[in-house]
This record gives sequence, C-alpha cells and structure tokens, in this order.
Amino acid sequence: MIISRKLIFTLFAIIPVFSFCQTNSDCSDVTISSATVNGSYTVNSYLESDGIRDGNDYYGSTIYYPENTSGLLPSIIIIPGYANPQLSIQTWGPFLASHGIVCMTIGTNNLFDEVIDRKEALQDALISLKAEHIRVGSILFNRLDTNLIALGGWSMGGGGAQLLAAEDPNIKAILAFCPWIDPTVVSPALLNHNTPILFFSGQIDVVAPPSTHADIQYNYTPSSTNKLRYEVFGGGHTIANSPVGGFGEVGRMGVSWLKKYLVNDSCYCPLLLDTPTTATNPGYETNINCSISTNIVEYKNDLIIYPNPANNTISLKGILNKNNLYQIISIDGKVLKSEVLKTSKIDVSFLKKGVYFLDYENRKIKIIKN
Repeated sequence: MIISRKLIFTLFAIIPVFSFCQTNSDCSDVTISSATVNGSYTVNSYLESDGIRDGNDYYGSTIYYPENTSGLLPSIIIIPGYANPQLSIQTWGPFLASHGIVCMTIGTNNLFDEVIDRKEALQDALISLKAEHIRVGSILFNRLDTNLIALGGWSMGGGGAQLLAAEDPNIKAILAFCPWIDPTVVSPALLNHNTPILFFSGQIDVVAPPSTHADIQYNYTPSSTNKLRYEVFGGGHTIANSPVGGFGEVGRMGVSWLKKYLVNDSCYCPLLLDTPTTATNPGYETNINCSISTNIVEYKNDLIIYPNPANNTISLKGILNKNNLYQIISIDGKVLKSEVLKTSKIDVSFLKKGVYFLDYENRKIKIIKN
C-alpha cells in the first residue's frame, strides 16, 4: 500500500534537466526558512511488501520519495541506534523527500546490534536501494541516480555510517546523529575517509556525550575532509532524530549539508556557515568554505526579551507587529504555546525550569526559565 502525505511549503521549482543535480545561479529561493520547513514536493512512501528487496543484514525498510520530479534523484539511507526501531528516525524520510531527496529508512535484525552490524546493514541496504532503479515495477524505476547516495545514522548507526564510508569511497555525504563509537577503539585510522560529514550532538547527551563521541570523531576525521560539528544547546541523545530538533535548525543543517555535498547545490553552503541560534558556544565548528556570496540569511535577532532568565512574565522590545502569531517551543521542537501577540508582555509562568525558544516572524530567541 502507498501512503501519501502532502507537504505544502515551497523550496524551489522542479529542475527541468536530465540530472537532478545542479548548481543554481539564482539562490533567491534558498533561505534559512525554506530549508527549515518542509519542501515543495508531495511525498509518497512504500514498503518491502511493495517489492523492495529484503536484505539479509537488516530488518524492514521504507522508501520515501518526491513526486512530480524530472531527472534522476539523489538518495540517503538512514539507520537507527542501539535498542531502537526504524520508527525512531523516520521523520527524516518525509522531510528530506519533500526537498527532493529519496530517503530509505531501515531497521536492524536485532535491536541490540553493535556498530559493525549497523555498518553491514547499511552496506546491504545500498544493494536494495540501487536495485529499485532497475526493478521493473518499482516506483523509482529509472528514477534514481545510483552514484549520488548518502548515509545517515543515529548513535551506533552514526558510527556504522562512518565505518562504511571508510570502506566505500562512493558514499557522497554523511549525517551523523549523536554518533556512538566505542571510545576505546575509535582512532584516526578507523575514520580515515574523504566523505563530507556533519556531526550533530546534544549538549546534555549522557549516552554519547559530545566530549567523548562526536567531538572526538570530528577531530579524528581527516582535516582534508569537509566536516562540520553542531552541538545543540540543551539537547539530549535524541535531539537530532527529527528535523524539528534544535527548533528546526537540525533539519535546516541536515538538508543543507545534503544539498551542498550530495546534490552539489552551492546555494546551500552559506546556510551551513550561519551558526544555528541553538548551537552551544563553542559547539559549532567547521572547515568548509563557500565560494559564492548570496544574501540568503533572512532573519535577524532584532527582538529583545527581558528579563532573561525569566520568572513569570517576559517583555518584548523591538519591531513588533501586533496581531501576528507567536509560539513558545521546547528544545525538542514541541509547540507549548501558540497565540496572537496582543501586548508586549507574554506569560511564561506555566513553563518548567529550562530552555525554550520564542518564534515570532522568523525571529528566534532563546528563553531561559528560572
């Protein structure tokens, strides 16, 4: 059965060329906001029961794909972490597909598979995904660019993605979500690859603390490899399991990384160099450069909140358009309050002690609640 989900936000027009990959000369449609929300494509998905090859080294798969596209499509395979099912990372599927990137999510034969098992699962899934391009009757028959495939993984899955990249130079990009590799075995030799890699980590992650996992892995990745490290303020081990993590900036960085290094669209490079407002200090680090100059960063923090830290009420100072919607959102992207702004004061007494974000007209301000 095919499951449909209509996604309504616009990113860019369908590219009328034989290859889906291109470098745009006009970057006006590429903005922080457009990369943070769902893209322009309607998304469908299908399962192994619809004919996808059933690989021996993984358990179950789902393929999300964009409709109404022309040219061959790039793709990514994402695997979950230790003791977690495919469902734990599946929100990336419709998000990336809405931006024109086929996303295959897989499960593991055993929830407790180790890093090496997850590497082998991804390796087997590569065979299954590529087979969809030549399988008569597949929805993606003759629609995949089998030379443009990325890998993603959470926790041990992120470790497995890196190990496979070290073996397979054909992998074009990696998204590592709070990646875990045994600190006693990780080494520069283990992570010696040239695949561009984006490391997500959570500041308060107790399962894979950044200082002993993502940070070390970033440092052990060769300096000649394009790499970026983004530690999310107040984030735990699941902060990057969904594109809404870090107030949506996890999604923005993830899709921008794939657009830059998988699709080769240079318009997205400046979005990667715009430090996320949810990044810790010094939790953002990269060695990449952008060769184009474009005016795409569209929101400014010209809105002041005080007092901050706050107790029961916050006041807003800056450019205010009354009767527009504001939202208070948790660090994991949940909307806790959504109202029309009527005065410059907002009640936050209902919030528990912690970190939140105010979203108002694409202006995002961190709130610390006492």
